[in-house]
Amino acid sequence: MSTANQLAEDLLDVMLDVFPIGASLLGIPGRDDQMRDYSEAGDAAIRDRALAIAARARALDPAGLSDDDQLTLGVVLQQAQSIVDTVDLRSTEYAITDTWTAPAAALLVQLPMVGLTDATRADGYLARLRKLPEAFAQIAQRHRDGIAAGRRPVRHLVEGAVAHLDRYLANADGDPLRKPAPADDNGFAAERDRLIDEVVRPAVAAYRDTLATEIAPASRGLEEAGLCFLPGGDELYLRQVRLHTTTDRTPDELHRIGLDLIAGLAREFAEIGAEAFGASDTADVLHRLRTDPALRWRDGDEILDAARDAIERAEKAAPEWFGTLPAQRCTVAPVPAAEAPGAPAAYYLAPAIDGSRPGIYFANTFQPGGRDRTVAEATAFHEAVPGHHLQISLAQELTGLPLLRRIAQFTAYGEGWGLYAERLADEMGLYSSPLTRLGMLATDSMRAARLVVDTGIHAKGWSRQQVVDYLRANTAMAEVEIQSETDRYIADPGQALAYMVGRLEIQRLREQARAAMGDRFDIRAFHDTVLTSGPLPLGTLAERVRRWAA
Repeated sequence: MSTANQLAEDLLDVMLDVFPIGASLLGIPGRDDQMRDYSEAGDAAIRDRALAIAARARALDPAGLSDDDQLTLGVVLQQAQSIVDTVDLRSTEYAITDTWTAPAAALLVQLPMVGLTDATRADGYLARLRKLPEAFAQIAQRHRDGIAAGRRPVRHLVEGAVAHLDRYLANADGDPLRKPAPADDNGFAAERDRLIDEVVRPAVAAYRDTLATEIAPASRGLEEAGLCFLPGGDELYLRQVRLHTTTDRTPDELHRIGLDLIAGLAREFAEIGAEAFGASDTADVLHRLRTDPALRWRDGDEILDAARDAIERAEKAAPEWFGTLPAQRCTVAPVPAAEAPGAPAAYYLAPAIDGSRPGIYFANTFQPGGRDRTVAEATAFHEAVPGHHLQISLAQELTGLPLLRRIAQFTAYGEGWGLYAERLADEMGLYSSPLTRLGMLATDSMRAARLVVDTGIHAKGWSRQQVVDYLRANTAMAEVEIQSETDRYIADPGQALAYMVGRLEIQRLREQARAAMGDRFDIRAFHDTVLTSGPLPLGTLAERVRRWAA
């Protein structure tokens, strides 16, 4: 009979086979020379393994398990279903864009991030370079299969992917795959350069030509950018909503929640706008945030310095709000130049579990003069402290839990915590001025608007221009970010819903616990309850908080 921990170990093996580069990024040994099988047969094999583990998990009697084992079992069942949903979505066929949300772009973005700390990893890196042509060929074939079945990508995003590959190919000397050799070179650098020049770059060029000559002409236009325009698209989107929110909420329900939140934020914009600008008309405040040149950055270094300052303030204040804090600090770096034009304003890369690489907050320094400086603090609090870095680093340090529990991916939990952290930072007194508090509202409005526009695109058939128009009218986003964010929502359906869904649930659980506990409620203990069992589906998190409060 399987135990909950054994099931967690077995499912983790499946997950790491799906994403072996991720295993290397996390510092988990054993897969440093492996590459995912992107073929349809490879996906089918992964799906079968996940279903078999789910069947074994359902055979366990929860009544005979400890509370911790019950949490583990819930994580196993949800993560196994996520693997099945991901395969059934067949997104490799139509997920083509210039960022890591697309399989091909992810290879060029993530592989250079792998640390080469010893000879084994260096040899594994060379092995992966040899395998890249097959990976690109498999992905290209999946695109062809998708088009044959009517699952066509969006031409605008395909063209963005081609432009990304053109930038990569034009920079032979600065190719990010030219990783520095480890201390004992032993011929590494020469073989690395040979493989890049003779194997990898020709394969990238061939994939680029496939996109430009075969895929782009057969792709769909911006008037039909949503999943609802694909065969079975409504069901595909429902799966994406379930995958990312870990709830059964419908697109219509989420759309209405977004509209209501936008209306409520208008009142807050007026209140804080009067303090910051002396203007209490919401439209005027949004226009000022979007257009005032004084609210833009001078250069990329200024962006990075502001992020470091905000994180340092948060680290100093954190002990008053958290009983448990991570041992490792967060570092700050610019988004790599080749990726930056299509990348979001910022993102976080989790630390390696073996300590070989810290957690990194990547800030996008591309076109700094077009980016809103007022949101920098809220973004840093979201991505670093008290947001993703604090949550993810704490989870990784929970060595008494199965590894699956420490690194499981629940978008609504992780991104919900990140968005919760932005408002928590206000309670902690971390924002430096009324302007940066307006930045907090600006990022809030973006996440509320995501509920409207993501469901608008993928369930209601909105065009790309409708999304752009809605974001211009209801958020303070700079134009460069409106354009890149809109492409992101098209390319990664449902993911953008998770932020506000998760934040609202964490806030609801906090108030529910406060009401139940009265004077016994302790915010530090609440945060530890949320964070010290590793990432959880929202339903499982609710049960954990309920038991703690009782």
